Amino acid sequence: MAEDRTGHAEPAQGRTQARNARVAAVLHATAVRARTEASALPEAQARPTRYAVCLLPEEDVNYPSFVIMVKYRGRGLWGVFHRSRGLSVDGEWDGESIPSNRVDEWLARHRFDLETALERAKAAAPLITVNGHTVSDALRDAQEG
Repeated sequence: MAEDRTGHAEPAQGRTQARNARVAAVLHATAVRARTEASALPEAQARPTRYAVCLLPEEDVNYPSFVIMVKYRGRGLWGVFHRSRGLSVDGEWDGESIPSNRVDEWLARHRFDLETALERAKAAAPLITVNGHTVSDALRDAQEG
């Protein structure tokens, strides 16, 4: 057993409860401070950071497999993604490398302004295949099902 500040033995459970109480007090004080300071802050900004592009209706069971995501990637540039692959300027789906491995040439081939990214995503949406099934197959299955 560890000793408390008075030199008496303190059981582990008591130390955990005391630590939890200190953490709760700090969190409460921080929340009170945030509420107090909030009125002096500028208005929060909201901005879209991703768009979903798909020919299937959102409620379709196959929607997650066929959806293309257009995601904001900073500096006014957007990426077009199907699952973990990013669309390049030549229309090829390439594996998305980790940020520390991305060179300027790679970024130039896989980042677009928003208008171009949405255009490319819409153009690619009818061409998506998943496990040998096309978007047309998925739409037909939905109508028959």
